[in-house]
Amino acid sequence: MTSPAAPRTERARTERARSHESTRGLILLFVGLMLAMLLASLSQTVLSAAMPTMVGELNGVDLMLWVMTAYILASTIMMPIYGKVGDLIGRKGLLIFAITAFMAGSVLGGLAGDMNLLIVARVVQGVGGGGLMILSQAIIADVVPARERGKYMGVMGAVFAVSSVAGPLLGGWFTEGIGWRWTFWINIPLGLLALAASIAFLHLPKHDLSARPKIDVAGMALLAVATTCLVLIASWGGSTYDWDSLQIIMLGAGTVIAGALFVIVELRTPEPIIPMSLFRERNFTLTTIAGLLTGVAMFGVVGYLPTYLQMTFGEDATTAGLLMIPMMGALLVTSVVTGWLVSRYGRYKWMPMVGALFVAAGLSLLSTMTPQTPLWVFCSYLAVMGIGLGTSMQILVLIVQNTFHVRMVGTATASNNYFRQIGATLGSAFVGSLFATRLFDLLAVRLPAAGALPGGSAHSLTPEAVKHLPDALRTIIDQAYNDALTPLFLWMVPLALAAFVLLCFIKEVPLATTIDRDSVLENSVAEGNLVVGADEK
Repeated sequence: MTSPAAPRTERARTERARSHESTRGLILLFVGLMLAMLLASLSQTVLSAAMPTMVGELNGVDLMLWVMTAYILASTIMMPIYGKVGDLIGRKGLLIFAITAFMAGSVLGGLAGDMNLLIVARVVQGVGGGGLMILSQAIIADVVPARERGKYMGVMGAVFAVSSVAGPLLGGWFTEGIGWRWTFWINIPLGLLALAASIAFLHLPKHDLSARPKIDVAGMALLAVATTCLVLIASWGGSTYDWDSLQIIMLGAGTVIAGALFVIVELRTPEPIIPMSLFRERNFTLTTIAGLLTGVAMFGVVGYLPTYLQMTFGEDATTAGLLMIPMMGALLVTSVVTGWLVSRYGRYKWMPMVGALFVAAGLSLLSTMTPQTPLWVFCSYLAVMGIGLGTSMQILVLIVQNTFHVRMVGTATASNNYFRQIGATLGSAFVGSLFATRLFDLLAVRLPAAGALPGGSAHSLTPEAVKHLPDALRTIIDQAYNDALTPLFLWMVPLALAAFVLLCFIKEVPLATTIDRDSVLENSVAEGNLVVGADEK
C-alpha cells in the first residue's frame, strides 16, 4: 500500500530538481550576458593603450579622434533603437544580431590595412555594442523579478570596474607583445561564448507578431541626426574647431532643430522610440537627469586623471592606469554589496542619494590635489569617488526598470542609458576643452620662453619630454597641469549635489517579487520556471 506522503515527497523532489535546474540555467545565462557586457565595455578601454601604435602603423594620427568617436556615435544612436525594437519583437534575436555585428566589426578591425577601414570597423562594432549593454540589462528584467534583480545588477556594475582596469593593461600587453590587432581578435572567442550562451540558455516569452509592429523610422532618423550633431560638437568643440566657429554653431543648430522635430514626431507616432510618456513618471525623469549629471562628473574625472598622473607626478602610462584601481575596486565592491542589500531588504532610495554625496566628496577632495600630494592620499580620494559611483549607478537602472511594466522595460532602460551616455560624452568633451584652454593660458603666462620647450611649443609636450627638462621648467609645467585640472573637479561638485537633491524626491515603490506578462510564455530559463504573478507596478 502506498503511503499518502509518497506523492507529496515525489512532488517535493520534482520541485527541488526543477528549482535546481532553473537556478543553473539562470547562472549560465547570466554568465553569457556578462560576457556580452564585457565585450561592450572592453571595446573602449582596451584600445586606449594601443592607440598610438595603431594609428602610427596605419599612418592616421590626424584621424585618431575618429577611432573613438565612430564607436561612441554608432553605439549611442543604437541604444534606444535596440530598446524599443526589443520590446516590440523580442530580445533574443536582437542580442544574437548585436553579438554577431560586434564580432564582424572586430574582424574588420583586426584586418584593417588603413585608417578608413579601421573607422568603418569601429562603426560596425558600435552598431553591435549599443545593444550588448542595453539588451543584457533588459533581459535580466525579463527573467528576474525586481526584488531579486539587485544582486545581478550589482555584478553588472562590477563588470565595468573590471574592464576599466583590465582593458588598458590588456591593450598595452597586446601592443608590446603579439600586436595591437589582438585588441580586436580577443573579441572573437569572447563573442562566441556569449553567442553560444544566448542561443542555448536564453528562452524568453513569445511576442504576438500577428499585428505587424510599427517601427518609428522617422524618429530613428531624427534621433540619429540630433545625436550625431551633439557628439560631433563634443568631439570637435574647443579642439578641431573653436566653440564660436561656424561649424560648431551649425552643429548646435542642427541638434536643436532635429531634437525639436524628434519630440514632435514622438508625440504623434503610435510606437515612439523614446515615448514622451516616460517623462510623466517622476522616478524615470529624476533618475535620468541624475544619471546624466553623474555621467558628466564621472567621465570628466576618469578621462583626464591618467594624463594628469603622467604629466604632474611623472608616472608612466601603465602605472597611471594601475593607480586608478582604488576607484574601480571601490566601485566593484560597493556595486556588488548594494545589489545584495537591495535583494535582501528591498530598500533602495537611500543608496543613490548616499552615492551622490560620496561623488561630491570625492570631487571636492580631488580638487585639493597638488604635485606634492602623496600617491596614497590620491588613491584614497579615488576610492571615495568609487564608493559613490558603485552605490548609485546600477541602482538608478533598477529604479527605472521597477517603474514600468515589463512590456516597456527595454525602452525605458535604453532611454535612461542613452541620456547617461550623452552626459558622459559631454562631460569628457567639456572638461577636456576647459582643461586644454586653461593649461595653455597658464603655460603662456608662466613659461619664460617657448623656445625653452622641446619642439619649441607647449603643444609638443609629452610625459617623457617633461621628465628630461630642467627642474625649474618641470616644476612650472607640473604646477600648470595641476592648476588647470584640479579646479574643474570643484566646479563639478554642484552637479553631484544637484543629483542628490533630485534623488531626494524619488518615490520608493516596493520592488516587485514577480514578473507579470501579457504574452504567452515560450519557456523559462530552464523549462517553465519563470515566476508569473501580480502586476509589477
